[in-house]
Amino acid sequence: MATNVAPLGSTASTTGTAPAPDIRPAGFARLPSLTGLRFIAAVMVFLFHASLTTEPPLNPFSGDVSDFFHAAASKTGWMGVTFFFLLSGFILTYSARPDDTPRRFWRRRLVKLYPSHVVGWIGAMVLFAAATATWQQWLPNLLLLQTWIPDYHTYLSINPPSWSLSCEVFFYLCFPLLHRWISAIRPERLWAWACGLIATITAIPALGYLLLPDGTMSNGFPVSEVQYWAVYMLPPVRTLDFVLGIVMARILMTGRWINLGMLPACGLVVVGYAAANATPWLFGLNAAALIPFALLIPAVAATDLRGDRSPFRGRVMVWLGEVSFAFYIVHNVLLVHVRSLIGETRQFGFAGGMGVMALYFVVCMAFAWLLHKGVEMPLMRRFAKPRAERRP
Repeated sequence: MATNVAPLGSTASTTGTAPAPDIRPAGFARLPSLTGLRFIAAVMVFLFHASLTTEPPLNPFSGDVSDFFHAAASKTGWMGVTFFFLLSGFILTYSARPDDTPRRFWRRRLVKLYPSHVVGWIGAMVLFAAATATWQQWLPNLLLLQTWIPDYHTYLSINPPSWSLSCEVFFYLCFPLLHRWISAIRPERLWAWACGLIATITAIPALGYLLLPDGTMSNGFPVSEVQYWAVYMLPPVRTLDFVLGIVMARILMTGRWINLGMLPACGLVVVGYAAANATPWLFGLNAAALIPFALLIPAVAATDLRGDRSPFRGRVMVWLGEVSFAFYIVHNVLLVHVRSLIGETRQFGFAGGMGVMALYFVVCMAFAWLLHKGVEMPLMRRFAKPRAERRP
């Protein structure tokens, strides 16, 4: 099938004005610290789900400890997903090759994402979801179309974290054009674009409160299902996060980065988390964490490019980052299943609850490693490239 999209690495301008060439400082081309940081974000999502007290109650603690854990992790999941969306745009832009084509790009992303998703979907269906799920729920989830449907029991069906994969599929479909357009932006205007995107994303929760009917969701979230869907789930809305990641990568690559250090950037993330807990609920889902993560990702990347020391670049952290996608896929399915084996109504004191949390983590890591080694990596080696381009 023919396509009119230029190669992904092309910086050809549709206006006839050629942008400045990319500047890639010498250093670690693969940005291993960002790989390690992916695992931290995956654990943030894991802690959020493990803290939930809704049905089924995954939080293993009792009394005040349960309340503290639930409150402390109340925004970690949403912040972790925001990080992943920004990182996706950043990494895809940084690693785009001039000779790549949309078809090759889409093939790689599909092989990376979809087989692992199917394994998680099958696991959820076999262990618990098939007993209650209708075809209107399981089919959109299997096809990663669930976030286009404004129904809570659909967009968070089967394996709930897979909603973000539904958004990622849309990001990937748009990336060749987005990358071409954003590559044509003059470097001196990139920061203005970043500020405009941040302002737009921050305005969306306000519009959600102003224009959409309010209410309380069945799981206790203090907004209506349509507010939650339109502000946090809808792929075109979340594409703005992805685009911001693209712009931040271009800022770094064109020499426009402000040289913010990694440690101050991490401090801004702590401030952003405090802000997420202090702002109105819809703002705490995404907008409060946006600026800290938009600055953290290029700050960490710049640390690698300079060859400076980084706690995220060690062998163990990089390995954990490499299995983080598999961990993200399996963790909620296994949390629900392990909790059902222990007893959904059983609660534990601090020591017992920590033991359950350790069990959660070990089981999730074991199955994540199996999924990574047994499915993700073999299929990437076998199918990510067309047959003519594979090594013997």
